[in-house]
Amino acid sequence: MTEKKGTIHQLSELGEFGLINRLTSHLTIHNKSTLKGVGDDCAVLDFNNKKTVVTTDMLTEGVHFNLMYVPLKHLGYKAVVVNLSDVYAMNAIPKQITVSMALSSKFSIEAIDELYAGIRLACDNYGVDLVGGDTTSSMTGLVLSITALGKVEEEDVVFRSGAKPTDLLCVSGDLGGATWDCNYWKERMKSSR
Repeated sequence: MTEKKGTIHQLSELGEFGLINRLTSHLTIHNKSTLKGVGDDCAVLDFNNKKTVVTTDMLTEGVHFNLMYVPLKHLGYKAVVVNLSDVYAMNAIPKQITVSMALSSKFSIEAIDELYAGIRLACDNYGVDLVGGDTTSSMTGLVLSITALGKVEEEDVVFRSGAKPTDLLCVSGDLGGATWDCNYWKERMKSSR
């Protein structure tokens, strides 16, 4: 079936399971510990007696991001990476994520494809598997929630409470990078008017 370029489709054309299939059919499994990913009621993971860490962050349109300034692909990538950073902070290796989102009717299928392009890119760059999640309706916009799972040997877990005043503090990425990104896109939007 050929589609006219620029054709916009409504989410209601696919339904929940059609949308899930569209968003996940191109995902690659990166880890042997993923026994069952997307497509069932639960993901099945095998960590061979390692400790599992789990973290979740929720991003809400109008509170954590403004889609006038933030491209959807960038948002998808960032949503994954902010969770992976929590896993790395525990000295663990991220292995899997789940993605849950609430969508309003203002989003087209192509817009959600763009969001998932960023999510897939982050998964591929960091070697993590997307193994499930949930979709639901929203009356006001987009809510995006990512849960990340990782593994670590018990003796290697690093806790915040273990920090001491003389410890070396290390960060990844650019401090203030999220603010820079927001200001960058704001300026781009102004200059394109």
